[in-house]
Amino acid sequence: MSAGEDERQIRKLIESWIAASNARDLPALMDMMTDDVVFMTPGRAPFGKAEFAADVGRMKSVAIDAGVEVQEIEVFGPRAYIRNHIRVELTSPGQAPKRVSGYAMSVLRKEADGRWRIARDANLVMPEQA
Repeated sequence: MSAGEDERQIRKLIESWIAASNARDLPALMDMMTDDVVFMTPGRAPFGKAEFAADVGRMKSVAIDAGVEVQEIEVFGPRAYIRNHIRVELTSPGQAPKRVSGYAMSVLRKEADGRWRIARDANLVMPEQA
């Protein structure tokens, strides 16, 4: 597969992740991660797939409107990294929307089925200043 095709598939993964996040589609999100995925966020110890699913479950009533601007994609054989700028608006019932934004870097792995999945994610999204 060409580097251009890998990049196209990675961009599709990013688009699919945002769409599944906005739709609250946990099964789709889980399918876009490796089984050994590790997430890193400010003020929290690294966590994996089970903790991610629990976090999504706790936020059932929160509406999500997320978007991403891809800053960089680099492919190295069956590994790649992406650097993005993310913005998210979270709306809980009866509350004003909360906006967060920031940069994220993810390491992707091309698995045996030929699909790219998120293996590591360092997310620096923080509340926006008013």
